[in-house]
Amino acid sequence: MTTSRTEVRLAELIAAISLATDLGTGQPMDHALRSCYVATAFARELGLPAQDRFDTYYVSLLRFIGCTAEASADAEFNAGDDVALYAGLAPSFMGRPSEAMAWVLRHLAEGSSFSTRARALAGAFTDPKGAERTIRAHCEVGEMLARRIGLPESVLRGLLSAFERWDGKGLPNRIADEAIPASSRIAVVARDLDLLTRLWGLDQASEMLKARSGKAYDPRVVQAALEIGASVMSEVETGPLWDAVLEMEPGPHLMIEEARIDDVLTAFGHFVDLKSPFLHGHSTGVAELAAAAARSHHGSGIDPKTIRRAGLVHDLGRVAVPSGIWNAARSLSEGEWEQVRLHSYYTERILGRCAPLRDLAEVAGSHHERLDGSGYHRGTGARALSPAARLLATADVFRALTEERPHRPAKSRKEAAADLERACAEGQMDVPCTRAVLEAAGEAGRLPRSAWPAGLTDREVDVLRLVAAGLSNKQIAGRLSLSPKTVGHHVEHVYTKLGVSTRAGAALFAMDRGLTGG
Repeated sequence: MTTSRTEVRLAELIAAISLATDLGTGQPMDHALRSCYVATAFARELGLPAQDRFDTYYVSLLRFIGCTAEASADAEFNAGDDVALYAGLAPSFMGRPSEAMAWVLRHLAEGSSFSTRARALAGAFTDPKGAERTIRAHCEVGEMLARRIGLPESVLRGLLSAFERWDGKGLPNRIADEAIPASSRIAVVARDLDLLTRLWGLDQASEMLKARSGKAYDPRVVQAALEIGASVMSEVETGPLWDAVLEMEPGPHLMIEEARIDDVLTAFGHFVDLKSPFLHGHSTGVAELAAAAARSHHGSGIDPKTIRRAGLVHDLGRVAVPSGIWNAARSLSEGEWEQVRLHSYYTERILGRCAPLRDLAEVAGSHHERLDGSGYHRGTGARALSPAARLLATADVFRALTEERPHRPAKSRKEAAADLERACAEGQMDVPCTRAVLEAAGEAGRLPRSAWPAGLTDREVDVLRLVAAGLSNKQIAGRLSLSPKTVGHHVEHVYTKLGVSTRAGAALFAMDRGLTGG
């Protein structure tokens, strides 16, 4: 299960996370790959310099990596379904405001009771800043994750401007025309051409691009789309798309040392864990626990480095499931459980597409399987589960039990250990793996108080943890016996010290520094 190559193409890893962003935004897998191919072709047609073509390639692949930033809030806005909200609004987002409003009036909280729909519609009209808040968080988180991955500043600027409009009416900063990076201006047209063509055909998509030229879109980019769009769209329909997109990367190819894969996969884990405040820090927590258990599980043949990487990405498929399901404090319906059971399947499919991550797919995709065959997504039993898959599943259970969930408080380590031991007795969990995980969990410690990052004080760390957990200022005040005004001052100071402007950005910082949880 070890990797032999000393260098890896970063584009291969980012192509993998683009599949997850497709799922998180309600698009077919490969939508971001198609958009990248089209955008890079446009940049080449426009005769842009090499740096702009490079930026366009990566911005179009990563444009939606911030899609989990406000997923929980957006799910609440749409009766629990953030994925349907993003998919429904996608065709109209760069159109006239009336186009988006028409979708809201027809489809917001669709399928819900009259009272639920009424509340959702009332919220749409009483919170005009909702879209701006979502996009600001999306762009900030996208920039932070791309920085963690190691992409250059020019790509970060493109991601921060990924939803701006040529006419200056875009978000989050309302910059206009040439002030918007070329990569952003091209990525938005390329994505919409692919999206609109899939929905309504190339002719209607071209007419919509022309109608939005000079408004949402750079006229030069639209002209390129009209001239070569048909041929480029035909190209993405033929041949292996994954290979074609990798071949489109402007040279020289961006390579990273094999050891840096961990940094990239940590960013992927953070991307997933932002999906719900109950998940913040889960992926990194599982990864560290599994790696520590592998080191103590002598003679198992489990590579700590590999199982740590599998832990970082084991939940990638979660983004396909609406946040309202993950945040539900009630029993799930049969249909909702079917969606939950598919998330490990999606994880395995994403990792299996990417050569540098392919050896993680089976282990990561099996983290909900059980020895007695009662798990998912395959329902396989002990004979089909490798030692690494058993260990990762055990680490995932222990970590989840000790985290708060919407339907229960966090359990103590002693309670979690008792639950795991019962599962062993019932034939679900592996006994040696359980022993290794419990041994490793006993070694976990809290960050020394003298080591808080960014100059944070003890109180500011307390506030940051609760912000990352999704609590409002009023709720934080109640939890810490402070006034809401005092909490507001603390939050402001925390944001300043961290260099962020949104709760999602603060949560991501906390996750990246191991500050989530108690």
